Amino acid sequence: MIPAINIQDIHKHFGALQALKGINLSIEQGEFFALLGPNGAGKSTLINLMAGLLRPTSGTISVMGHDVQRGYRQARQSLGVVPQELVFDPFFNVREMLRFQAGYFGRGSENDSWVDEIIESLGLADKASTNMRRLSGGMKRRALIAQALAHKPPVIVLDEPTAGVDVELRQIMWEFIKRLNREGHTIILTTHYLEEAEILCSRVAVMKKGEVVALDSTVNLLKSIPGKSLRLKIKESFLPESLRHMIRNQEESVYTLSLIDVTQIEFILSELRKSNISIEDMKLLEADLEDVFVDLVGDHA
Repeated sequence: MIPAINIQDIHKHFGALQALKGINLSIEQGEFFALLGPNGAGKSTLINLMAGLLRPTSGTISVMGHDVQRGYRQARQSLGVVPQELVFDPFFNVREMLRFQAGYFGRGSENDSWVDEIIESLGLADKASTNMRRLSGGMKRRALIAQALAHKPPVIVLDEPTAGVDVELRQIMWEFIKRLNREGHTIILTTHYLEEAEILCSRVAVMKKGEVVALDSTVNLLKSIPGKSLRLKIKESFLPESLRHMIRNQEESVYTLSLIDVTQIEFILSELRKSNISIEDMKLLEADLEDVFVDLVGDHA
């Protein structure tokens, strides 16, 4: 089976800036794949190259076996992209926008039943005749997801799809996207909500400064982080000096400490008692994808 996305030695320069430095990546058909990285890692540049919106400095990308440069029309027909930005045509209502979008890719009136299904599945039925300008931010986001799906592409790229949206939309969207994935669609997700990637995606690539620094199954990446962590909420705004080397994260008076072994908890409690620091809450945590992410990208996060 040909890969859904095949990226071979992709470099992209913007003048003196090397945005991508030799990316090699193959995403199989039917995968739910996460493309993660901090801001500036090169994720959006790579997505724009997949969509043919940018030309690589060197290297090749194919979508469902179609070279993005030499076979742009076939490659683009195979790809649906949900952008980060709320970009829309202000002259159409929701249904008109989706029908026009499908028409751009050669799908006519025979596609109307699919458009109706998308509208219903994403909770847009009562807004189908509403002009795009009159929709709320959350409804615009739903409409853009629908737009990416209008021509029924086998590969769907979701670029920060849940940024700034409410819980209801997240639930509706993910149920529909998971259904599409079960039906064989390839899903590529970029997100800063790492818990979404951990729950949904079977494989993860992590980018840093234009390079892929990790590529493995979600399960294997989680296994790569030894130990656990301890989340402490304390009344004071500082920890003893003896514990500072263990700090993985801090938000005001809530500290997350990295543990090599759970026996370290007794040492932590002892040090807090010595400093007369009172604990308001304490929780032992398993390693998650955020731990992996921080470990891989470090200060660049």
